[in-house]
Amino acid sequence: MTGMDRVDEAFRAHPRAGFLPAELHARAHEDRPLPIGHGQTSSQPSTVAAMLRLLDVPPGARVLDVGAGSGWTTALLGHLVGPEGTVHGVELEPDLAAWGAANQPAGQPWARELRADPTVLGLPAAGPYDRILVSAEARELPQALVDQLAAGGRMVLPVRGEMLLVERARDGGLRTTAHGGYRFVPLR
Repeated sequence: MTGMDRVDEAFRAHPRAGFLPAELHARAHEDRPLPIGHGQTSSQPSTVAAMLRLLDVPPGARVLDVGAGSGWTTALLGHLVGPEGTVHGVELEPDLAAWGAANQPAGQPWARELRADPTVLGLPAAGPYDRILVSAEARELPQALVDQLAAGGRMVLPVRGEMLLVERARDGGLRTTAHGGYRFVPLR
């Protein structure tokens, strides 16, 4: 199955509506960000799909999901890594982290969401990670997350309005490429 097919399958397995407040379920099909409370949004589906395709998540990968919010991306990533992988979703806002954790599918115990430590970016204790997805906009490339990226790993994140793909070579070198303009809530 190609990367595109796997992302499409993850979307079918975990419809956005299940990760939105009840009053927004009817709008889940809209290709736009939708509010999930606490000043946060559920990113528009085309953006999430583009990020997941750039991330190119293989089965069995160790993944960090920063800014996990309602848990939708954590569930999608859990589908992509399968039972041999692990996904750690972290969310700074306590109420969203609890809701996102409750939204995780029972059939994917390898994917979980937890409250982020407000003094630490990411979850370094569980790293390094093969893939890192960041669903909040950074002002500059966060070195703390780069340090959590394993050799051969990929990170996708918006920085100053531009979607970046950061790839760590096996020898530790970094390559960063830009993939279009996007807007996100700020990374805190």
